[in-house]
Amino acid sequence: MAQIVVTYKTPTDPKAFDKYYAETHIPLAKKLPGLRKYEVSQGPVASPAGASGIYLVAILTFDNMAAVQAAFGSEEGKATAGDLKNFASGGVDLVFFDTKDA
Repeated sequence: MAQIVVTYKTPTDPKAFDKYYAETHIPLAKKLPGLRKYEVSQGPVASPAGASGIYLVAILTFDNMAAVQAAFGSEEGKATAGDLKNFASGGVDLVFFDTKDA
C-alpha cells in the first residue's frame, strides 16, 4: 500500500475552511483514480507538547506509489491539487510513502 498524508495548518477562517473542505474538496479528491480509502482527523490534532498548529490531517490510501503517481497525473489529480489554493489559507504539507506491516 501507499499513503498520502496531508496536514493542513490552522486556516484564517476555520468555519469557511470546514464548509469548503466538506462540500467541495472531499468530493473532488474522492474522484482520484485508484483511491482506496480517504480518512480525515476528527477534533483537535495534538502533539506530546500540546497544541500542534495542525488543524486537520487527511490520509489517502492507494495500492502503491505507481497508483499515487497515476492519480496525481490525471485530470482529477490536477484539479484536486489545484484546489488547495482555494481554501488552505494556513498552509498545507503533503508527504507520500509506501507502507508495510511492521
